[in-house]
Amino acid sequence: MTDFTFFILQGFYHVLDYAAIDHILFFIALTIVYNFKNWKKALLLITFFTIGHSFTFALSAYNIIDINVDLVEFLIPVTILITLLLNIYTSLKNNNKLNNTNIYFALGFGFIHGLGFSNYFKILLDKTDDKLIPLLKFALGIEFAQIIIVLLVLLLSHFAIRFFKIKKKYWVITISIFVILKILPMLYYRYPF
Repeated sequence: MTDFTFFILQGFYHVLDYAAIDHILFFIALTIVYNFKNWKKALLLITFFTIGHSFTFALSAYNIIDINVDLVEFLIPVTILITLLLNIYTSLKNNNKLNNTNIYFALGFGFIHGLGFSNYFKILLDKTDDKLIPLLKFALGIEFAQIIIVLLVLLLSHFAIRFFKIKKKYWVITISIFVILKILPMLYYRYPF
C-alpha cells in the first residue's frame, strides 16, 4: 500500500469503524432532517463540518493547541445530543427554517470533532516532521466516508418517507430518539469529571 492510499484509507476507515460509531451517529443526527431534494443542504453540512474539523485538526496535529483528550471524547456525544434535541424540537414545532441552524452546528461542532480526529492522527504520525500532506490525505479519507454516510441517510430517509409512507416529522423524531439512546451510554462512560 502506498503512502498516498494509506492515509486516505486510515481517515476513511476511522470514520466508518463501528468502534468509533460516534462519527456515524453525528452524521445521522445532522442529516436525518433532510431528504434528496435537499441534498445540496446536506452536502453544505459536510463542507461546514470539514472547515471546522480541519481547522482544529491542523492546530492540534501541529501542537499549536493541546486539549484534554477525555474532555474532547465527552464533548463529541454532547454535540450529537444537542443536534438530536434540535431535530426533535424543530420537528415538533413543524418549523423547517430552524433546520438551517444545523449548518452552524456543523461548523461549531466540527471544531470539537477535529480534536477527536487529531488524537488518532497523532498516533499514526508519531513524531514525523512532515504532517501537512498526510493530514490532507487523512482529511480526504474522512470526507469520502462522510459523503457515504450522508448519502445512505438520505437514501434511507427517502425510502422510509416515500415508500413506507412515514411522515417526515415522525421519522426524524424516531431516528433522533434511537440515536439518543445509543449515545447516552457514551455520555455516561466518557464523563471526564
